[in-house]
Amino acid sequence: MMRVFPAGRLCSLRGVLMMWLLPAFVLVGAVSAAGAYWTYKSMVSTFMDDQMQLLADSQASQPVMPDWPVLSSEQVHEWGTYVGQVFDRNGQLAASSWPALALPRIAEPGFHDVTANGQPWRAYVAQSADGRQVQVVQSGKFRAHLAAGRALGVIAPVVVLLIVSSLILWVVVEMVSRAIGDIARQAARQDEYNIAELPLSHVPREITPLIVSFNSLLARLRDAFTTQRRFVQDAAHELRTPIAAIGLQLETLRGDVCCGETQERFRQLEQGIQRAQRLVDQLLRLSRQEAVTGDAAPTEVDVSAVLRESINGLIVLADQRRIDLGLLPTTVTSAPLRCPAADLRSVVDNLIENALRYTPEGGVVDVRLAQEGGKLVVEVIDSGPGIPLELMERVFDRFFRVPGTGARGSGLGLAIARSVAQRCGLRISLRNRDDASGLVARVETA
Repeated sequence: MMRVFPAGRLCSLRGVLMMWLLPAFVLVGAVSAAGAYWTYKSMVSTFMDDQMQLLADSQASQPVMPDWPVLSSEQVHEWGTYVGQVFDRNGQLAASSWPALALPRIAEPGFHDVTANGQPWRAYVAQSADGRQVQVVQSGKFRAHLAAGRALGVIAPVVVLLIVSSLILWVVVEMVSRAIGDIARQAARQDEYNIAELPLSHVPREITPLIVSFNSLLARLRDAFTTQRRFVQDAAHELRTPIAAIGLQLETLRGDVCCGETQERFRQLEQGIQRAQRLVDQLLRLSRQEAVTGDAAPTEVDVSAVLRESINGLIVLADQRRIDLGLLPTTVTSAPLRCPAADLRSVVDNLIENALRYTPEGGVVDVRLAQEGGKLVVEVIDSGPGIPLELMERVFDRFFRVPGTGARGSGLGLAIARSVAQRCGLRISLRNRDDASGLVARVETA
């Protein structure tokens, strides 16, 4: 089966069109040039032959010897002037308009293609009634140049048309490529939180079936994400009540637990229930965040005010772990950001809460607000153990926790923070502190 598109890096719409159409254009131009040349050569030969025959017959019918002016080499070769020769009854040259032509007497009357002086000539021979012979000769090189010049006049518009057609083809392919690129960029903007069908307006009919199929795939994908979020939310709601009931039962049993090994096991059970409760809360928060679409109206919020509110809301957790939590002094007097306020608060809460959970008791968590290079920057700096470089990106995966930390958590905080930040047009990055005494979580505008 013949394939129109080649494989590999040469697989290009522009390349295929040029590969197939340019040779066709060149072939048409070559055929047109050859046809024009042979057509004009035939027309020139016919016209010149008629003139030669008329001149020779008229000279042969005259009873007296013709008085021809002597021609120059330029007239003969450049202008194509006819050269006349008259031979007497004995075959001797009696008269010649260009004596330099070494062309002997031709025996047969009529047209002949001969060679003289190392060049081709066209000759016509006429016999007079008194036995004289008149030969009219013209340069074959002049005839070829004349035919080529006339053919070039026809070929030139064809060549210009080929060049213009190639440029138009290039521009049209570029416009089609840009249209396809616009469709690709619209598809690239789709994410799990905002999946919408691609518009079919201004789409070529040949590409419409592809876009329709892609829209069908997007619809199925959107339904799958909706089903997944609904399942997580329903499961978290269903688990919340029995886990809360178990927690209440444990509180009731606390006074009946005696000392020793039983109390230690009871404490481990409580920790497990608390972790399950936190996991359910995080799953509910995750499902609510994912249910928010890009239609949530962004408003202009003051980042410094959001930071203070988040710190005030988490100060209780910091006090429980005897961690110094605070906002560092800043020179930023106004920090407006266009973003849904709830989303920005969710990002900050998750980053600060994550820092508090992984910072040892008695440690420090500082929140820094600054402007760098025209970008608004928020950094959460802790004095925890940091993260190994090979795991720096994996900590954003859901349910992933750095081995050996011992901190209680569900592994969802950073995943929630990054997903919400991306929806707000923010970027989150992590790095270990230069003094290897903690972690820096950085949020900046894209």
